[in-house]
Amino acid sequence: MAKVRITETVLRDAHQSLIATRMKIEHMLPIIGKLDNIGYNSLECWGGATFDACLRYLDEDPWDRLRKIRAQVKNTKLQMLLRGQNLLGYKHYADDVVEYFVQKSIANGIDILRIFDALNDPRNIETSIKACKKEGGHAQGTVCYTISPVHNLDMFVKDARTLVDMGADSICIKDMAGLLLPYPTFELVQALKQHVKVPIQLHTHYTSGTASMVYLKAIEAGVDVVDCAISPLAMGTSQPPTEPLVASLQGTQYDTGLDLTRLSEIADYFQPLKEEYLKNGLLDVKVMGVDVNTLIYQVPGGMLSNLVSQLKQANKMEKYMDVLKEVPQVREDFGYPPLVTPTSQIVGTQAVMNVISGERYKMVPKESKALVKGEYGKTPAPVSSEIQKLILKDEEPITCRPADLIQPELENIRKQLGQYLEQDEDVLTFALFPQIAEPFFQKRQEMKYRIDSNRVDYTNKVHPV
Repeated sequence: MAKVRITETVLRDAHQSLIATRMKIEHMLPIIGKLDNIGYNSLECWGGATFDACLRYLDEDPWDRLRKIRAQVKNTKLQMLLRGQNLLGYKHYADDVVEYFVQKSIANGIDILRIFDALNDPRNIETSIKACKKEGGHAQGTVCYTISPVHNLDMFVKDARTLVDMGADSICIKDMAGLLLPYPTFELVQALKQHVKVPIQLHTHYTSGTASMVYLKAIEAGVDVVDCAISPLAMGTSQPPTEPLVASLQGTQYDTGLDLTRLSEIADYFQPLKEEYLKNGLLDVKVMGVDVNTLIYQVPGGMLSNLVSQLKQANKMEKYMDVLKEVPQVREDFGYPPLVTPTSQIVGTQAVMNVISGERYKMVPKESKALVKGEYGKTPAPVSSEIQKLILKDEEPITCRPADLIQPELENIRKQLGQYLEQDEDVLTFALFPQIAEPFFQKRQEMKYRIDSNRVDYTNKVHPV
């Protein structure tokens, strides 16, 4: 048994889960050199919600963030999370956008792309895997873990084998809701190790309180890599803490080989930052505890907070338990999708509307209709024919790969950008988030003019990476 390796999530998922992805690049750069020297399997530092948050809240160019991190990380692979055909946005994009995004991600410094689809529909992952392999990156195919009457070991193994056949270099079990329990984890990892001949990585969240026990059983079953977060930004809705796992495995056949003293220095750096986040309200103590509702209702922690927010806005907080009971019903109607972005938002919002309106499916958002129609891909089980007819009426559902219906988009987007185009990557930023990208580009331009007031030629040029 080879030593267990660790991916550190503090630069991406840890702060995405705890403080809504608000960690600034200026808080990362002073510690990146030490993180690079720990000996991690990889540093997860990009993707997920970082792109959106950089533009929307932090006035940062996400591409510039990646380049700054890459410039300081010499020894460790950089990893990102990619939502397959959704990339980092909330809808499907044309293949030319997906291919170009993957190309530029690797060109700017990403080594490993963890690619997933909310429905575990491999057709939504294939283009990203092929593009990643073409650019020389490591394509990690992802199986989203969930619990339902149709999900079982055989289905997860089949999904993993399909991804390996597509070219995946490794497989990640993505337990976004913290639903895994120790003994089912052992069985799942063991089954994958028997049937899939690539490394297996495990990602979970501490939301339900079982995650460290889950990791121990996964390690005993032969998992190759696990995702952890340095202790100040671990637990709660984040990942299990790095240091206790390293200490627990010392002197065993699974010893990570990581130095606890060096890890303690990393923790010492992040502890004052954590206190600052608590002080300014970015970190809510509620997300640091154990939420038993995760296991009872199989709802991710982030989805629970969204439900509360929607009910507060409608002055209907007394309906909270009704909504929690409605979520599994909507999920069954919609073909048991795993609850992860964007399906968690779609199912949750529909459940809220069903309860508030007093009549199921009286109000149906366009996203619910799109999911039922097949625009997000194939659901794990068929959508209820009764609900499909109610929502779609006379419209026919689609059965092809959704992206086959999307025309190439890149050239049109490039034309729309016009004067704001300063780097090739701006096309991708605008493609994913047009509403927030344009004001960001305007502000960037104004800042440049102020800083460089003596410059004569203000013509924006495209600079290949």
